[in-house]
Order: sequence, then structure tokens, then C-alpha cells
Amino acid sequence: AVVSTQSGHYDRGLYLSLSLSGNSATMIRIMPYAAISFMSNEHYKNWFRAHSRDRQLSHSKRFLSGSLAGLTASTATYGLEVIRSRMAIHHDYNKIIPSLRKIIKNEGARSLYRGISPTLLGVSIYGGISFYTFGALKEWDPLGKDSLGELSIRRRLLYGAFAGLLGQSISYPLDVTRRRMQTGGSKGDKLERYSTMRKTMKHIAMNEGIRKGLYKGLSLNFIKGPISSSISYTVFDYVNHFFAGKESY
Repeated sequence: AVVSTQSGHYDRGLYLSLSLSGNSATMIRIMPYAAISFMSNEHYKNWFRAHSRDRQLSHSKRFLSGSLAGLTASTATYGLEVIRSRMAIHHDYNKIIPSLRKIIKNEGARSLYRGISPTLLGVSIYGGISFYTFGALKEWDPLGKDSLGELSIRRRLLYGAFAGLLGQSISYPLDVTRRRMQTGGSKGDKLERYSTMRKTMKHIAMNEGIRKGLYKGLSLNFIKGPISSSISYTVFDYVNHFFAGKESY
């Protein structure tokens, strides 16, 4: 709940309003992001296969496909990510369209792309690692297939969770940097310290430390991230198999 600083009571109505508003921004961003990401990954893999001599996908090209998919999806939806971040931490930003107008009016259209450098670097690492790991684990299947020789839903969920966990753990400092650059000026902070990726990471590391700064909140993401990625990868697998009639690696 949101605590009132004057009366000390829980303003449940305000909390519900902010939660619904922030959730709507999250949903509007995550749906096109996920769709573009998975679609792009398949597109890039098919392109690399078509342009290889043996029509096979090498390890490096599988990783590159995931990286390019992350870059494509993030570039297309980044403005919505900035709005979502503002709505999550500042009560003056409580609706999507008014928030968009306010950011452009007060800070300029370029502010919608503040923090895009660490984002693109982060998603290229996360996308490459997670897509590659999930595909490799399915193909290798270290836990073994079931009695019918198929990959069970439990193993798909487990492999998806591990892929998301690995990718997130490696790229997490860039995610922290991205969020700080997106919201750096919304609470009266001096924008200069968060004007570039290098300055932002240096400021966080020097003033908050590596573990408590660049990796702050990672433990919570160990719960949310694997669950989200396991469901996403598994659902996509079954939907893709339904329409394409084949396994995707």
C-alpha cells in the first residue's frame, strides 16, 4: 500500500489506481515486445540457415539471432518502457497518453530514448544468452525425454527458467543502469550524473557499491525472472508447434 506521510494510514485507493495504471503500461509494452522478440528470433534463425552452406545453425549464429531479436524488440517498444518506468515511481505520471505528452513537453522527444544505450547492450546480451541457452538445452536435453521420446512440458519450463535466469544474471547491471537513466530526472535528480551509460554506472558503483548498487534487487528477480521466462518460452514453443508443426531450436 501507499503510505500517507501526513496521516500515516494506507491509501488503498491511490495504490489501486497507481497499480492499475502501471500495469496497463506494462501490458501495452510487454505484449508487442514479446511478440516482436520471438518473431524476430525465428526470422533471424531462418535467415542465417538460408544463407549457410549446410543449412544448419551454428552456435554463434544462434546466439546472434537472439541478440538481434532483443535489439529489434527493444528499439520498437522503448518509448513505452520509459513511460512505464515513470508511472511506476512517480504519481504525476498515472496515465499513458498524458504521461507521453508530459514527457515530450517538459523534456523533449529525445527523452523517450534516454537510457537506450545500456538497454540495447543489455537486451543483446540477455536475448543472445537466453534464446541460445533454451534452444541448446532443448536440443541437448540433459534430463532426457519422456517415454514417448518427446520433450515434456516440465522440462521446457525448467529449461526456460534456467535460460532466463542465466541471461538476467549476466545482464542485470545494465538493466539497473537503464532504469536509473530513464527515471533520473523525475525526482529532482541532476540529469548530468545519469546522462550517459558510463557516468551512470560509475555513479552507482562509487556511491552505492557493486553489490548494493548495480546488483540491487537481483534476488527478487531470481523469483520473477525465471517464472516469466519459463512460461514465455514454453507457451511460444507450443503455439509455434501448433501453427508451424515443428520444433524450434
